[in-house]
Amino acid sequence: MFGNLFEEEEEGFSPSPSTGRVVKGGEEPPPPRGRSSLCGIKNQGGTCYLNSLLQTLLFTPEFREELFKLGPEELGRLEDKDKPDAKVRVIPLELQRLFARLLLVDQQSASTADLTDSFGWNSSEGTNQHDVQELNRILFSALEHSLVGTSGSTFIHRLYHGTTVNSIVCKECGNVSQRQEDFLDLTVCVCGLCSLEGALWNMFVEEELFEGNNLYRCAQCDKLVTAAKSAKLRKLPPFMTMSLLRFSFDFAKCERYKETGRYTFPLTINLRPFCEQTDGEDSDYSYELFSVIIHKGGCYGGHYHVYIRDIDQLGQWEPPEEDSKPKTKRKVEEVSVSEPKLEEDDPLSVLTAIIVQEPSKSVLLDQLGQKLMNKIGSSWSKKFRKHYGPIGKFLQSHNDVFILVSNGTRVALKANPPTPGTEPSTPTDQTTSPDPSPALDAGTTDAQQEVDQEPKPETEVSYWFDLNDSTVTSIRESDIEKQFQGKESAYMLFYRKTQLHRPSEARKNRQYKVPPHLVQMAQEENSKLQQRREEFEASNNSVELHLHLAPSYRLENGALQPISKEQNRITTLTFDRRKTVGDLRLAIYQMQELWEGDMALTLAKCLPAGLHLYNTLTDDNVSLYSAGIYTNTDLFVWNGREVCGATVLTGAEWEPVLLTVVRPFLGEDMEEEVENGVEHEEDAGRIENGGPGLKRQARGFAGGATLGEVRDALGEPQESLLCQEHGAGKRGGHGAGEGGGASGWRVFPPEDMQRTLKELSLKDGDALLVLEPQLFDSSVFNRNGDVVTVTTPSDCRWLQVALRTQGGEGGEEAGERKGEKEKEERRKKAKIPASGNMLLCEVKQRAIEELKLSGAEYCLRQIDRTGKLLPPVCEELSVRDAGVRLMTTLMLCPGTAPKASQLFLHFSVGAAPSAGMEMDIIVEQTCTVKECLKAMLDAVGLEGNSWHLRRLDWCEEVGEPLMDEDASLSELKISNGETLVVTEGQLPPKGFLKLSVWLYLDPRNNSTVSMETDLNHADNGCSDGQMLEAAAAGDTPCHLLPLSGGSMAELRTAGQVELTDEATLEDLKTQVLTLPALQSVCAPTPAFLRVWQLEGQRLARILRGQQLTLRQLKLTSGTDICVQQLLKEEDLGPKEVMLHVQMGIPGERCYYPPEELVWDASRDSSARSLRTTVAAHYGLSPDSLLLAKHQPDKHIWDTISSWSQQVSKRKKKKKAESLLGAPFHLKDGDTIGIKNLLVDSNRDFCTLEDEQGQQRLREQAEQLRKGFRGQAAGSDGVQGAAPEKKTGPTKTRKPEVALSINVGVFR
Repeated sequence: MFGNLFEEEEEGFSPSPSTGRVVKGGEEPPPPRGRSSLCGIKNQGGTCYLNSLLQTLLFTPEFREELFKLGPEELGRLEDKDKPDAKVRVIPLELQRLFARLLLVDQQSASTADLTDSFGWNSSEGTNQHDVQELNRILFSALEHSLVGTSGSTFIHRLYHGTTVNSIVCKECGNVSQRQEDFLDLTVCVCGLCSLEGALWNMFVEEELFEGNNLYRCAQCDKLVTAAKSAKLRKLPPFMTMSLLRFSFDFAKCERYKETGRYTFPLTINLRPFCEQTDGEDSDYSYELFSVIIHKGGCYGGHYHVYIRDIDQLGQWEPPEEDSKPKTKRKVEEVSVSEPKLEEDDPLSVLTAIIVQEPSKSVLLDQLGQKLMNKIGSSWSKKFRKHYGPIGKFLQSHNDVFILVSNGTRVALKANPPTPGTEPSTPTDQTTSPDPSPALDAGTTDAQQEVDQEPKPETEVSYWFDLNDSTVTSIRESDIEKQFQGKESAYMLFYRKTQLHRPSEARKNRQYKVPPHLVQMAQEENSKLQQRREEFEASNNSVELHLHLAPSYRLENGALQPISKEQNRITTLTFDRRKTVGDLRLAIYQMQELWEGDMALTLAKCLPAGLHLYNTLTDDNVSLYSAGIYTNTDLFVWNGREVCGATVLTGAEWEPVLLTVVRPFLGEDMEEEVENGVEHEEDAGRIENGGPGLKRQARGFAGGATLGEVRDALGEPQESLLCQEHGAGKRGGHGAGEGGGASGWRVFPPEDMQRTLKELSLKDGDALLVLEPQLFDSSVFNRNGDVVTVTTPSDCRWLQVALRTQGGEGGEEAGERKGEKEKEERRKKAKIPASGNMLLCEVKQRAIEELKLSGAEYCLRQIDRTGKLLPPVCEELSVRDAGVRLMTTLMLCPGTAPKASQLFLHFSVGAAPSAGMEMDIIVEQTCTVKECLKAMLDAVGLEGNSWHLRRLDWCEEVGEPLMDEDASLSELKISNGETLVVTEGQLPPKGFLKLSVWLYLDPRNNSTVSMETDLNHADNGCSDGQMLEAAAAGDTPCHLLPLSGGSMAELRTAGQVELTDEATLEDLKTQVLTLPALQSVCAPTPAFLRVWQLEGQRLARILRGQQLTLRQLKLTSGTDICVQQLLKEEDLGPKEVMLHVQMGIPGERCYYPPEELVWDASRDSSARSLRTTVAAHYGLSPDSLLLAKHQPDKHIWDTISSWSQQVSKRKKKKKAESLLGAPFHLKDGDTIGIKNLLVDSNRDFCTLEDEQGQQRLREQAEQLRKGFRGQAAGSDGVQGAAPEKKTGPTKTRKPEVALSINVGVFR
């Protein structure tokens, strides 16, 4: 929304790293979590807006758990994302991993680099800040697109999408006109209002009257009438997001500003007054605040952080120290007087005391360990587990003392069990009950009672945290009121329905609903982090210091310079960082035996201008770590007063600056220096970089020196002018070849001569132009007020124009013709003198004249780094305005150049074009989609109305259609050079699906549908390639599917069906049976048909649920389905998998014909369950069977092991792994090979056909490697030359746009 309006506020430069030390064996491991036990997120430079939103989603338990429900069988695996045939949904997988790390990995902050990489962001995106509301919408849209075809494709819509209805009521006839709109978040006004309730009242209660000169035309009255317009909330989502319009525009001052006035919002809000239907319960409209994203700063710079309520109490909340520490101390002192001494070494005594002090006389089992740690300062595992075992086993062994109550969720004392009045019914009741009225023991003192009731106020209030990038701190609920106003104020509000209750097992349980593979990943990362931290502490007790000795330096140009470049002036000293400065001084004395007099150690820093001194270490008793000395610190060893007789000025205010002094270097001076032999190759390169006419020299000056002192040091007269490089001249360094134009310099006024370089904000590398007044008589320098313009001579400002003929030259030339071809190419290039203000039409005309061309019409086109032609440039623009860089190559191609109001588009008919095979067209930006389509059809000679346009998606495949045919190309944000696809067929109506139907013909099944077709080619010994050719040569389009055993199944097209997405699967089967191609199919009921979904001409899944709608089945328009006739009715359950099983023939490398087997994996999806089902099917013993899954694309078999592993007695038994997940991912149609080990000792499942297929794959891989080498060798040549046309499927990438998230197409 605001682009990079918000920039990160920097805290300033620190000369030393914050850690003060370095790791010798590797990078410093991240620190563990702080006192809050919550993990922050690292800022990549400008991603505070992303961090705040991600933390909000993490602490939305319903969002987090819905995301964790999606397993690898639906999302794929990140390890497979680089495989060509793998379908991996990278964004939700990376978001799962990030959430798991934030919950379970013991580190202060987690990185979002992997997540932003999955967004398709480059390194610059991490430094540009954007609007958090815009990110919220784009991220949700990206997730919805990524989850298409999965069980989680609608969870964002369920959680966040609501509906409003806008109504206009005619005051004369009462006619009501309504329009419904969906919303992801509500944008509420801040300007002129003081509260959120007031803004909602204006939006959904107040009516807008159409009267006077602003009347409404009623459709029923057919005239202008008085009417009232209003809006209401029709559907409330479980989570309501409010975006506050803090940023406004002042039209009087023509500038942006931020609303910083007081704007209140409640912690709980009832939306009943703003809803269309108000007859529900109060809980249906009640929301409570759980997250506040805060923006700190103004409209031109700032920072985001977020206040979040810890709903599941995953963190360790502590009251802020400033208001809780004195009170806590007083309580502890009172308790220590009255509480008897506790025997901390006796676990029975400790647990008894904990239970007695509870008001309810019982403790939740999952809270007993935490209360034990709070009581004695140590956990059960560290203090008692070694001698007494687990705490649960200890309670069971002392059943004469302890008793389990509340269905085994709480523990109490058997001698003093809780009464019905004191025992809470649920754990939630215990934490929220304001007054349980406990009955105290006779031995309980008043002070003990005060301690027992002390935690109660903390459990009643909400636990809030401030998550500010990597920092997490506890705050009070009352701190939210501080964000009502000011430069640091609330920007987005997140409410949740009060009806949403959390289960008790989710409380303080970070592993709740986290998938086991992510828990295992977090445990492995924790182990590695612990190991790294131990290694870090072991190897990081020493630092390396760089000692600079004063006798090796002299003072020059305000900085210390080495006397001799050949001499090694730096001495490296490894020293213990825990020792004192005095120890370091003594060690240096021992190293420098010839040192005489005092020795001062001063912190130094190597700057571009030279070595500079800062603070001197004076306290010999402080350690190096406390003194701020870290590894690679530079220390200057001297007497503390002078170096080689010169006084040295120390401190940051005298930090030297290395300036680039620029002087005129006109032709006469140049010739004179060349004659005297002054110009060297290095100088020549410097002059070229600086532009002819200017000479550059690097000089250092003290930062505290005035500009007048700098002029005197340069030996310039008083009347000389000093100028600073101005405007765009700084961007490109020297400005040579950056699109032309003269460079500008600002003259320093006379009053600046008394200001220092630091006051003038001059930095290292800044250019300083020195001019004498008489130089303005030349044509190179021109002064206008306080601006000096330097015009560069035109002999280095040119554009090379190369002629590209239609079609180019392809193929390899014979050796004797190669030289002639190169000479011809050189004759087709022209070097045109140009400047930034020169029009491109003039450049083209000069190139045509120099190349002696005539007759045809030409246009100029740029080329990218890969040699691909870019769209033609607009010749009405200048070189600079068109973004053309000088001293580059333009291609002169046949064709017409677009005007400034036109678009140059690529298009193809029917399918996505290959590189160089698309057609081109020029259209007006204001033309509609319908007009553009007609122009493209006319260009290729097609007629009719059954055509529409589609865009290419991010992976350059045919994507979504352009639905609004009356919208202009500019409104649809179609950019210059974009590719459109002309697709046959009319636009599908909204809500209707057009599905392509294929018929499954399996030659192995004699009862398969009998069509009037000849399938003998599948049995006459033809090769796979011949069979594919035979299938392609038929009149009806068909595809061949490889099956196990070398046989093939045929998919033959049966037509298309069109029906609404609310139709059921049974309706789909019924309509499919009406197709002419299936008239001979005999199916008594739709249950005798099996419907597959095709993905890439492969059987992907069986559609289940006869009464499920196509929308619930995640079918979209354009999906391919395949129907298969069955011999009996079939109604598969959601967890029933249809497999092809085939038994191996003993002693042979082949199998019996496959059979279909339905495996019920709803209760148990382990290998044991599958083996039992297979054994029951064949009537064999499960222990004698060996199973393997066939991968037909790789021609390999993956053996399914029994997963029975030996585990130690102390470890828990390993849970059987699911075959529906990694690494097997069993799905419908998979082939399972079976070996009966009682009669077949051969455990190798591969057949001869598998070995032949593996050999073919190796040969294809070798051919691809050879092809890549040939392309790499053929790509070498002159930069800017016209590339030869490639016949391969290489596709270009579309240009990136600001704040976008690239998502694959998963249909």
